[in-house]
Amino acid sequence: MSKFTKEDYLKLIHDIAKYDEYYYQHHKPLISDFTYDQLLKQVEDLEKQHPEWIAASSPTQDVRERPTKGFVQVAHEVPMLSLANSYSYEEIEDFIKRVHKLLGRSASFCAELKMDGIAVSLRYEKGLFVRGLTRGDGKEGDDITRNIMTIKGVPSKLHGEHIPAILEVRGEVYMPKEVFMQLNLAKEEAGEDVWANPRNAAAGSLKLLDPEEVRKRHLEIMVYGIAQQETFLTTQSEVHVQLQKWGFPTLSSEYRTECIDADELLTFAQKIESKRATLPFEIDGMVIKVNCLKDWDLLGTTAKSPRWAIAYKFSALQATTVIEDITVQVGRTGVLTPVAELKPVFLAGSTISRASLHNEEEIQRKDIRIGDHVIIEKGGDVIPKVVNVDFSQRPSHLIVWKMPTRCPICETLVVKKEGEVAVRCPNVKCLAQSQRRFIFFASKQAMDIDHLGEKVMLKLIEHGLVKDFSDIYRLTAEQLATLEGFQEKSIQNLLSSIEASKQVILPKFILALGIAHVGIGTAELIAECVKGVEDLQHLTVDRLLQIEGIGDKVAHSFVEYFQNQSHIHEIEELIKLG
Repeated sequence: MSKFTKEDYLKLIHDIAKYDEYYYQHHKPLISDFTYDQLLKQVEDLEKQHPEWIAASSPTQDVRERPTKGFVQVAHEVPMLSLANSYSYEEIEDFIKRVHKLLGRSASFCAELKMDGIAVSLRYEKGLFVRGLTRGDGKEGDDITRNIMTIKGVPSKLHGEHIPAILEVRGEVYMPKEVFMQLNLAKEEAGEDVWANPRNAAAGSLKLLDPEEVRKRHLEIMVYGIAQQETFLTTQSEVHVQLQKWGFPTLSSEYRTECIDADELLTFAQKIESKRATLPFEIDGMVIKVNCLKDWDLLGTTAKSPRWAIAYKFSALQATTVIEDITVQVGRTGVLTPVAELKPVFLAGSTISRASLHNEEEIQRKDIRIGDHVIIEKGGDVIPKVVNVDFSQRPSHLIVWKMPTRCPICETLVVKKEGEVAVRCPNVKCLAQSQRRFIFFASKQAMDIDHLGEKVMLKLIEHGLVKDFSDIYRLTAEQLATLEGFQEKSIQNLLSSIEASKQVILPKFILALGIAHVGIGTAELIAECVKGVEDLQHLTVDRLLQIEGIGDKVAHSFVEYFQNQSHIHEIEELIKLG
């Protein structure tokens, strides 16, 4: 470490501050958690060697999350500290030795799965929920009470026995993987920046100023601790049981256990990690806590972290491969999405050969080129993404990649509207757009037509049986029988599903139309202010802007859609068909 100067130290602090800004404020991590922790350790080591260097802006001097504009900051009655991280058996052993040394005796530990979400504190008075706060800087956090109330798992009133007059519990708000994938797909199709992972999606959602928008993000919560301990509880293991009795969502017994040494802790960690890819939520490790609650007071805390707990972080699910090509997909709204065609590599239970690069700006930011060796990761253990480039292996001849100036399908000149990251094909008759529109129309989030998946839809389009949405509702058993692979049962299943989809609710029908910038949340808002489908074409920009939650871009896009007579004609046909 002696080679580092004070200037190097200050640059490290500056870099970490930048990473913090993108992580906490923009919800776009620039580096992995592991790399971040390594930089943090460098700062800590330098400050031990040179205490005279310690700057007020050092990440060792505070918890990094910052207050958010639009929210009131409220002090935590009990500081909300962050956990120190560990990555190896040796570091777990060191933690246990420190605990035993400070206590002057041995101790048992409660190990529990570590959700990768947003830490929150919930306050109850006489059994009623009164306030929810983010961690913030550990001393005070954002008051997100109204947003917390939209999460179904949060009880508004506690039930059971031993309910204290004042209770403050700690938990983790998260976005389920399935919800994350659906919302990210909608963002990508709308040409918007996508979230890096479910944690960042949950963070961005909790900081929305409109609780109704938060409700549409379908967040969930897992409660794991009590900030102010009750005398009748003696261990962390008992805390989980009591929280469940009061009505909180808590970790089931298979995701927590009691251990006495590093071997048992690591065995449990390996068991949890083996289930990681199959869990409905994202995890990033386990939390190890001294089990006896009275020992927490004896052990105390540092400025940032409790001495009675530590996080054991799993390694990211990553692999190294080569980008063999970058192709461009055209979505249902005309958005061009670059896709990395990868040398196939096995990662977290499946072989990965493709990864979305989202948009041209993302490629430029990471400086991704065809032929690069890259590290890929399963975001949320589900969606493959390119984390970064291994520049040490880059051949000198690789050229900067640029978005094509013409649509790769119909060769129409592409356009990019001011203020948008998306590049679009403006040709609404582009074959790729038509195919994606039809596939989306029948999808679960839209008309929800069972047995009409992508392969079946493409076959119907290829044989000229579907040219408009209404053609789906004109399909006959005789037509389907002419197609290869359709038997009597599959034909009947498809026709029954098509008939059942006629009962779809209005918001899903509006979404199915594929209007640019109109997601399910916006569709629900619009559906609330009309009596039926026939009224949609009469909505004006001014009327739409009166609806709370709808902005100028959405309003103009919606009205433009209904200025197209072919769209109006198609909706009229769908109404005639029931």
